[in-house]
Amino acid sequence: MRVSHQAVEVFRRFAPADAVPPWEGLADFAPALGDQVRHGLGSVLARPELDLRTRELLTICMLAVLGDCEPQLEFHVGGAIRAGATPTEVVEALTQVSLYAGLPRALNAITVARRVLVSDG
Repeated sequence: MRVSHQAVEVFRRFAPADAVPPWEGLADFAPALGDQVRHGLGSVLARPELDLRTRELLTICMLAVLGDCEPQLEFHVGGAIRAGATPTEVVEALTQVSLYAGLPRALNAITVARRVLVSDG
């Protein structure tokens, strides 16, 4: 299946080298949810209309706005960096969140981003 192959390809571009794809991690407990994640990565993130760097910056902004997504935000801040975003771009994207979603959401997200960016050097 092409979508499945694209999902693996996209995941490897922004995930840490040792990361287990979510569909594999969910296979024994929630395989349908894993399939949704794999399909989403393969059919949306692989689209050529936006590059992966831009998509990851958008993703961290959406996760920041949603709130209560710290594990996913942490993963995708690292993903944005691995996809070519700079730490300054990550901070600026999350600063933009403050204007539209409020300071508490932006401050919570910046705390997560700082943890990732400082630990990654």
